[in-house]
Amino acid sequence: MISTNDFRTGLTVELEGDIYQVIEFLHVKPGKGSPFVRSKLRNLRTGSIVERTFNAGEKLPRAHLERRQTQYLYNDGSNYYFMDMENFEQIALDPAELGDGVKYLKENMEILCLMYQGKILGVELPNTVELQVVETTPGIRGDTATGGSKPAKLETGVQVQVPLFVEEGDVIQVDTRSGQYLKRA
Repeated sequence: MISTNDFRTGLTVELEGDIYQVIEFLHVKPGKGSPFVRSKLRNLRTGSIVERTFNAGEKLPRAHLERRQTQYLYNDGSNYYFMDMENFEQIALDPAELGDGVKYLKENMEILCLMYQGKILGVELPNTVELQVVETTPGIRGDTATGGSKPAKLETGVQVQVPLFVEEGDVIQVDTRSGQYLKRA
């Protein structure tokens, strides 16, 4: 059991028979009345986001997730296949289970697979990935006074905004949480 006073971002709890991950929380101590915790929770099975208010000190059962090291192998059009690095079993996941993570998967990439009581809930991507720029408009020399950006298509098919100096063939670093360009690799 964990108290709502101990909430922190990324914590997983059981609530109403489902598993939720804390996205945001705020401890509120009003002038009158008892303190409470306002939170935003993501359902790990469905991906929906719920806002809940708890009394301060309320106890919830903690959900212990198992994180397994896996390697992305390939996509057959309908499923994405991963290999468990411990026992070399293949795991098939559909795109709905992966969510936005599909946009950043490269073959042979190592990621963490989230499991709860033997069932796979999804994957946890690294915070940054390095991807090659496949298609972008050429940057015009001297056109950097405004620090503008242009769209670029990456090797996985995702499109991101990059600075004007980035060219086709460059390998860039992208933040998987926000989908933004970070730097050239």
